[in-house]
Amino acid sequence: MQAIGGIIVSQTLIQADDTITLWGILIVWASVSIYLEQRYSWASKISGAIIALIGAIFLSNTGIIPTESPVYDSVWGVIVPLAIPLLLFHVNIKKIWKESGKLLLIFLLSSVGTVAGTIISFFLLKDHIPYLDKIGAMMSASYIGGGVNFAAMAAKFEAPGELVSATVVADNLMMAIYFIILMIIPTLAFFRKRYSIPHVLEVESGSNNESGKTLAESFWKRKDISLKDIALSVGTAFLLVIISFKIAGFFDTLVPSGEDASILFNLLNGLVGDKYLVLTTMTFIVLGLFPRYFDNINGSQEIGTYLIYIFFVVIGIPASIPLIIKNAPLLLLFVFIIVLINMIVSLLAGKLLKANLEDILLASNANIGGPTTAAALAIAKGWKDLIGPILVVGTIGYIIGNYVGTLLGFWFSTMV
Repeated sequence: MQAIGGIIVSQTLIQADDTITLWGILIVWASVSIYLEQRYSWASKISGAIIALIGAIFLSNTGIIPTESPVYDSVWGVIVPLAIPLLLFHVNIKKIWKESGKLLLIFLLSSVGTVAGTIISFFLLKDHIPYLDKIGAMMSASYIGGGVNFAAMAAKFEAPGELVSATVVADNLMMAIYFIILMIIPTLAFFRKRYSIPHVLEVESGSNNESGKTLAESFWKRKDISLKDIALSVGTAFLLVIISFKIAGFFDTLVPSGEDASILFNLLNGLVGDKYLVLTTMTFIVLGLFPRYFDNINGSQEIGTYLIYIFFVVIGIPASIPLIIKNAPLLLLFVFIIVLINMIVSLLAGKLLKANLEDILLASNANIGGPTTAAALAIAKGWKDLIGPILVVGTIGYIIGNYVGTLLGFWFSTMV
């Protein structure tokens, strides 16, 4: 990066304001990832999601594309919200509520893993990393909820800007690595022998019916779709996003939140003011009210999945390896310990509860990366019945994350 006339200019081959080129790269690489996954067995085993991630990490770390751009913000702000209802249009609502209870318990136990990991990591590294009390507050909140909680804790504890930036880079790199690990775990014999994997087996059994095709190609087989299907899918999804975000925005301003508000108001704000939770709820409501309408729409799952693959590319872009090596190698170690202990606690707790491996991995993913990345994992693996439940359960982390981060932050501040 270099400053010219007070403006920061990225020293990359493609500039951050080259909108059409960056959109083109995101879309082309997402398309290539899908093609490779469905064309070659090796790519199907790795998954298109990992190919998308690794390609993005390569492009950003070799200086071809910038690590920040308004284009990436648009993916988070428009593409991801649009994908959520599209992917829920053909979900079995009765099965959603049946699965959510079990997932919620595993998610809460996984959150205990985040707390334990943060405490252990803090005591191991508190003498080596400055402001680790503030970082601990930010990461514990983020690794239970998401980026919203990270920002809230950064503001609450008044963390220095350069510290926030370095932590974000470490977090992004760790999340990209962990997402790849989560994608690989269900393919390993060690875990397949020790955990029940009904959703994995369902997807794999579906592929056995069509020889010569990869797992992904068989799952995403050709379907009848019309122009009307595309219009109704995208139009309905956009309408739901607009209405839901307006409702969430209204309640977010109406219901007090923050340091001066009571716990009850903060909890209420987290429920009715969170746009993703409102969007998921609104989608469930209209699915229940107009089941025949959605049964007659084809292609929504395919369109939504394509949008999520664009999101996969964006996830990998901020993972700047040179920045971590130069500025914050110990921060990467700090978040690595948290993630490792979260994974261990999640797997052990899930084993004791005799939970499915898919539920455990999604619960851990929802903790570390938030509900949207957990839903993306479910989509990439073909676990379509778990997309809705993990979106619902994962949003609980937004509510409890700030409380955990605040408590740990105040406790840690007494020891630095």
